[in-house]
Amino acid sequence: MKHHPVLPKERILDTALRLFHEQGYNTTGINQIISEAGVAKASLYLHFKSKEDLGVEYLKARHKIWFEQLLSFTDESKKEKKKILAAFDFLIQINEKEHFRGCSFLNMLSEIQSDESQLLAIIQEYKQQLRTFFADVMENPKDDLSDTVYLLFEAAMQESQLFKSQWPVERAKKIVSDLYKLKYFK
Repeated sequence: MKHHPVLPKERILDTALRLFHEQGYNTTGINQIISEAGVAKASLYLHFKSKEDLGVEYLKARHKIWFEQLLSFTDESKKEKKKILAAFDFLIQINEKEHFRGCSFLNMLSEIQSDESQLLAIIQEYKQQLRTFFADVMENPKDDLSDTVYLLFEAAMQESQLFKSQWPVERAKKIVSDLYKLKYFK
């Protein structure tokens, strides 16, 4: 079996994925990425014109990883209620796995400057995809209840990061379960 070396662009992106997620976008400098990726500065700028361009690729890669995991986790459930509640169980799992690091997209949103509109647009697009995910799962969403679930999900993600605890996710999951019991859905 042949060993395929990891290309510089992949090393740069893999390093940015780790560092931006662990340390934050602004805290991570280009020189640290270059050093830890083991590439020359010219190599970084050959593949990414700026830190913002690298940030764009980070968001795209992070979204692909996160959303594929969410879909895989929730696909096991066939019924609407179980699928929605499984999304909250996914948050619990991600919190444990990533030590309550929270949402990469909202973490970056809190760090970007107003002139970094490309990053803002991507964050908005990915959050809209999550919102659409909940609307698509719900067979007959009434009175924008899918938005209520989306907002509970987002709040649970942020608050669990803040408190380094699962209680916000568990509480939001219970609220959604109670909404089903009260027949707000369907």
